[in-house]
Amino acid sequence: MVPLILVLLLALLLFGAGFALKILWWVAVVVLIVWLLGFVVRPNASGGRRGRWYRW
Repeated sequence: MVPLILVLLLALLLFGAGFALKILWWVAVVVLIVWLLGFVVRPNASGGRRGRWYRW
């Protein structure tokens, strides 16, 4: 009975990790797209130059 519970817990843990990793991949893709759009859509700085879209 204990080995069966351990196997089921391991399967549940691996399923949860796989789902979380899939979500993290989608989050990474969205962040990459926003980051790339930041280079295309930049506000103008003083003097007519293209400014930085980030603050640091």
